[in-house]
Amino acid sequence: MTLGLVGRKVGMTRVFTDDGDSLPVTVLDVSDNRVTQIKSVATDGYNAVQVTFGKRRASRVNKAAAGHLAKAAAEAGRVLREFRVPESELGAFKLGGKIGVDIFKVGQIVDVSGVSQGKGFAGVIKRHHFSSNRASHGNSISHNKPGSTGMAQDPGRVFPGKRMAGHLGAVQRTAQGLVVIRVDAERQLLLVKGSVPGSRGRDIVVKPTSKTVRVPGPSGKKAAPAAAQAKPAAAKPAAPAKAAAPAKPAAPAAKGA
Repeated sequence: MTLGLVGRKVGMTRVFTDDGDSLPVTVLDVSDNRVTQIKSVATDGYNAVQVTFGKRRASRVNKAAAGHLAKAAAEAGRVLREFRVPESELGAFKLGGKIGVDIFKVGQIVDVSGVSQGKGFAGVIKRHHFSSNRASHGNSISHNKPGSTGMAQDPGRVFPGKRMAGHLGAVQRTAQGLVVIRVDAERQLLLVKGSVPGSRGRDIVVKPTSKTVRVPGPSGKKAAPAAAQAKPAAAKPAAPAKAAAPAKPAAPAAKGA
């Protein structure tokens, strides 16, 4: 199932394994996900389930959104997101129904999307990881400068995409390949290993990973039997038989024999 959940980032903490190892985890609140629309190929051209999360005051909901939510008998939320699902799984959902955190399992690999923390205006060293210049031996107030950005007379301009100082952060990012460490069904919390984009309290989207998951350990290829591994020597084609040389005529008998 490719269905995901919408929620918010609570913060980071750590959990201890049975062996005593400490794992840094991010706590995600994915409670109260409500189905607001079920799309199908017949009506919309594709199969998807639209969900909402959070609460929004009625005065903040326009008439179009209010009518859309009224059809599903769902309370208005602050986030709307849809997930593509196979047609065979559409029957498991109903308008206004809730989706719990139990769609994820411990050990599952997920992707978490969110808006990264804004850093404001940043220089090239912080933004693009440039190295700073030397701080002595003739260097004057140009320690953290980007260096020359110009060109010679031809072409005499700065190409688009040049790495320079500018706004850093506050963009949509996805952390891929995070492992689900714990599923708290009672409080509808999801604990994933590692950090996720965004500040505490920001909205996030968690869904099964889109990357190919590699199983740790030796290769899954089965060893071929020894008989199959040993390649038989290719039989050389028999050389064509040479034609027999014609018989030489007998030498004449010596006179007086």
